[in-house]
Amino acid sequence: MISQENIQKEIIHAVNTVKKENPMVASITNTVTINFVANAQLAVGGSAAMIYLPDEAETLAKAGNAMYINFGTLLPIYEESIPRTAKILYDSHKSWVLDPVGIGAGSLRKKLLKLLKGYRPSIIRGNASEIIALANLWELPSGRTHSGIRGVDSTDKVISARQSAISLAKWTNGTVAVSGETDLITNGREIIFSYGGSHFLKMITGSGCSLGGVAAIYATVTSPFIAALTAVSIYNLAGKRAEKIVHGPGHFQAQFLDELYKATAEDIAANLFTIEEI
Repeated sequence: MISQENIQKEIIHAVNTVKKENPMVASITNTVTINFVANAQLAVGGSAAMIYLPDEAETLAKAGNAMYINFGTLLPIYEESIPRTAKILYDSHKSWVLDPVGIGAGSLRKKLLKLLKGYRPSIIRGNASEIIALANLWELPSGRTHSGIRGVDSTDKVISARQSAISLAKWTNGTVAVSGETDLITNGREIIFSYGGSHFLKMITGSGCSLGGVAAIYATVTSPFIAALTAVSIYNLAGKRAEKIVHGPGHFQAQFLDELYKATAEDIAANLFTIEEI
């Protein structure tokens, strides 16, 4: 099992490398939260490019080292953009993050998500209900026959998605991050629980979407496991710090971006986490 000290060293290296190299990540993402996703990616030191069209998505998938695909608000053009992009990312062995927002909401969403099973995303990020639903859709062991998904919200506890997350991580040979009061990150061999955050994160749009976008930024410079953990750690740290300063969700959103920007590599690595071997 990887040691806590080595994990912290890899987090510090990932954060400092992103700040130094300003890596570009293209995103096909949710129109409700697209602005916040881009601002979060910029705040941690990355460069953001938001795209819709298939040929542009293919071009940027080839140009960058990682990409982010979010299902939040599907547009008709995505029926072409998403499969073409995922194929290029998979064939070229590039990291990409899948956020299955709204899974189960319609036939097109279900059809595309089923197709992506074959393109094995490097990181899957979602709430507990989304992770359970995706494992069931891909016919992997989930430990649950139904998820408690409600629109884009979860009614399931993070720990109830444990088996689903492990199954998805083993299938993709990647990493799954389950968001909630205590976050769970697994590569199928180890589980990390990350602590912190803020109750205000539930009161602003895009906290989960932007987390996926930031994980893609870190995935340009490190493994999917460290990238997902680094993104979750900086979110939990920034959430804690912002909550101490503000009095409501409106100011929290702006302060949260400031805290993402101000967080040092050492501070992020020191955010509390525990490791469990599977």
